[in-house]
Amino acid sequence: MAGFNITVAGDSAINLEFGNVISEKTNGLIRAAAQTLEADPINGVIEFVPTFCSLMVVYDPCVVGYDELTSQVRGKLRGLVATTGGIHRVVKIPVCYGGDFGPDLGDVAEHAGMSAEEVIAIHSGHDYLIDMLGFLPGFAYLGGLDERLHTPRLATPRTRIEPGAVGIGGAQTGIYPLASPGGWRIIGRTPVRPYDPDRESPILYAAGDYLRFVPITPQEFSLIETQVESGTYECEIVKGRATTPVQAGTAGERSEGCEASERNASERAAVPQVNAVPQANQEEEDEDALWV
Repeated sequence: MAGFNITVAGDSAINLEFGNVISEKTNGLIRAAAQTLEADPINGVIEFVPTFCSLMVVYDPCVVGYDELTSQVRGKLRGLVATTGGIHRVVKIPVCYGGDFGPDLGDVAEHAGMSAEEVIAIHSGHDYLIDMLGFLPGFAYLGGLDERLHTPRLATPRTRIEPGAVGIGGAQTGIYPLASPGGWRIIGRTPVRPYDPDRESPILYAAGDYLRFVPITPQEFSLIETQVESGTYECEIVKGRATTPVQAGTAGERSEGCEASERNASERAAVPQVNAVPQANQEEEDEDALWV
């Protein structure tokens, strides 16, 4: 039997809980459950909402009752295997670090006991699994931030953070898709729009995808920003490497399934050319992981 518990979430939803530890294994089980239930739909189920450690199943109680729904869910997910194998999407996000774009880069570097250049190299040095979306449309909660970059949130949150700001909050990193208050340390900004309601696919990525931050210069930022405004820029999406499948109910640790790309001059020069179109209990500072 698949390793999950079912809890009630009001009169028209249930939660499939896969534990209380944020990990690639847990994320893979959640994605596998959603994919399985979408491929073999249950009459009356309306929507699936993935989170860090659970999958919410929204349903119409006038069409399917709780007992019938939970019985079908358990049957369809028996023997569930995490989808950590195979090829996955990696969305490249150009980021201009430091300066006016990243006013807290120096603070993060000081806290880590390293140079700003080292912070940038580490932050952009591997791919980040999107565990879930939340807080704002297109706000991706990313797993796998290097422990050396873990930095406390600001004591006094800012009342406004610019759209595209890339920040670090505790053991997490992410992108603010819209202007918002927030307490994360801002180390850079991307000119792309993670969320655009006028776009055919309003959100650039989904839970289960990976993000790769690609350092760019202020000049490249301006060029990409102009292309975004004119509708001629698209983020580059590449394929990531497979990782070892993990069986439901077995121990597993987070493993970043993609190799870091080399940030060489040719790759950086190519960025503007792309056209046309925490573990829940892993650190005390992660207990408020959903707060930004």
